[in-house]
Amino acid sequence: MGLRLLRIMWVITRYRLDTLLPLQRLPWWLRLAFLLSPLRLVPVGRRTGGERLRLALESLGPIFVKFGQLLSTRRDLLPEEIANELRRLQDQVPPFPGDEARALVESELRMPLDVAFAHFEPESLASASIAQVHAARLHGGEDVVVKIIRPAIDRVMRQDMALMYRVAGLLTLIPEARRLRPVEVVRDYEATLFDELDLLKEAANTSQLKRNFKDSPLLHVPTVHWSHTRRRVMVQERIHGIPVADITALRAQGTDLKRLAERGVEIFFTQVFRDNFFHADMHPGNIFVAREHPHDPQYIAIDCGIVGSLTREDQDYLARNLLAFFRQDYYEVAALHIESGWVGEDTRANEFAAAIRTVCEPILEKPLKDISFGQVLLGLFQTARRFNMEVQPQLVLLQKTLLNIEGLGRQLYPDLDLWSTAKPYLERWMHERAGATGLWESLKRQAPELSRQLPELPSVAHHALSRIEHEHRQRRRQALALGGIQHQLREGRRGGRRMRLGVLLAGLALAWQPLTEWAAGQPWPVLVAGLLGLVLLAWQ
Repeated sequence: MGLRLLRIMWVITRYRLDTLLPLQRLPWWLRLAFLLSPLRLVPVGRRTGGERLRLALESLGPIFVKFGQLLSTRRDLLPEEIANELRRLQDQVPPFPGDEARALVESELRMPLDVAFAHFEPESLASASIAQVHAARLHGGEDVVVKIIRPAIDRVMRQDMALMYRVAGLLTLIPEARRLRPVEVVRDYEATLFDELDLLKEAANTSQLKRNFKDSPLLHVPTVHWSHTRRRVMVQERIHGIPVADITALRAQGTDLKRLAERGVEIFFTQVFRDNFFHADMHPGNIFVAREHPHDPQYIAIDCGIVGSLTREDQDYLARNLLAFFRQDYYEVAALHIESGWVGEDTRANEFAAAIRTVCEPILEKPLKDISFGQVLLGLFQTARRFNMEVQPQLVLLQKTLLNIEGLGRQLYPDLDLWSTAKPYLERWMHERAGATGLWESLKRQAPELSRQLPELPSVAHHALSRIEHEHRQRRRQALALGGIQHQLREGRRGGRRMRLGVLLAGLALAWQPLTEWAAGQPWPVLVAGLLGLVLLAWQ
C-alpha cells in the first residue's frame, strides 16, 4: 500500500495536478503551502490542464478512471476543456495488445479463435478502464462484439480499494465526516466495482434489462450470446447507434432532442420504480441513440456491469419524498426523513422543513440550464450537517445515476424541466402501487405462496388455537400461584406483628417496676416520646 501511495503522489507531481486547484478559494495557510511547495520546481509542460488530468487518471487505473467518467458528465461543474478531455475516458483509454486479447479469449472459451468466430478483429473497437471491445462475426453470420477484461486488473483494483479503506478509516475520526459513513460507502462501491470483473454477472444483468424493456420504444438492450460468454469474456449483439454525447451527429439526422431528453428521465424512473432494477453506470460512453426514427428516438444501453435496486421500503420513501418535493410540501419531506430513520428521531420536523425550503425553493420550476446544482448540493450538504443526517449507502448508486442522467439531460436539451417530466410518472406509479391495480399485482405475486399454505391452514389454525389455550391455562396457573404467594406473605406479615407485640408486652411486664421508678422522675415530653416509640414498634 505504501508503494501505491508513493506512485499516486508521483503521478500528481509528474502531471502537476496542483495547478488545477482553485488556489484563490483555499485558506491562506494552504495557499501559502502550495506557493512554497517543491512541486513548483517541476515543469508543467505544454499539455493542457484537462489533458494532464486525463493522463493522470489513466495511469492510476480503473478506480480513478471511473471517477473521471463520472466527472465528465458534469459539464456544469467543470471548464469545457477539462470536460472534453475527461469524456475520452469513456471509451478511449489506451488498449492492451491484440495478441493478449486473442490469447485470453481462447483461454476462456477453451477453443481456437477460428473455431469460435468466423472473423475476429485484432484491433480494439473501444477501450475502457476495466475491459476493451473487439468486433467479430459468428459462423452464423451475426455481427457481434467481444468484451474482454484487462489482464491483472484485479490486483491494481485491490490495492486502490485498500487505500480507500485506509482513507475512509481516517475520515471516521472526524466527527463531521463520520455521518457520511465513509467505510460503508467504500464497501458498497467495492462490491459494485468488483462485480464488473465477472462478465457472467454483466451478461445476466443485460438479459434482465432486455427482458424489462422487451419491445419497448424507449430502450433497446443488445442480445447476449451465452454460448460464447465466460467470466472474463462476453459476446453480444453489435449495435450501430450514435453516441449520446455526439450532439452534432444527433442534430444532423434531425433527432428530436427534447423528446430524447424526456425519454431519458422516463427510462430512469421506470427502471427505479417499475422494475426496481436500474443501470447504475449510465455515463455517455455506455449510452447510444438508434439511427432509426430520429423523431421518435430510442436509447441503446450497453455495459450493465453495475446495476442497482432498492428495498420496497426505500422505494416507497423515495417516491413519497420526490412527490412531496415536487408539490413543495417541505414538511412532508421532513416528516418522511424522520419516519424513515434518515435523520434522528429527535429532529424537529418544522425546523428541518424550513431548512430544506431555503435550499430547494430557488430551483423549482426552472429548466436545467438555469439551475446551479453546485450551490444546491452545497446547501443540502450544510443542511444535512446541521441536522446530523447520515449518508444512506444503499442510495449512493442511485444518486450517482441521477447525476449522470441530469448531466446527459443538460447536454441534450438544457431547457428540460426535470421536475415536470418526472412528476406525472411518479404520481401514476404511486396511484398504481396504492390502488386496486397495485393490490391485484401484490395478490398475484403472493398467489403461489398462498396456494402452498392454503391446505395447511386448518392444521395451522388448530395449532394456533391449541397454543392460545395452552398459554391461557399457563396464565391461570401463574395467577393462582401468584395469589397463593401473596396470601402467604400477608399471613407472614400478620404473624410477625403478633410476635413483636407479644415480645414487647412480655418485656414491659418483666421491667415494669424499674420503668415506673424511672418514669416518675422524667418530664412529660420524654414520656410521650417513649410511648410513641412503643406504639410504632408494636405497629411494625
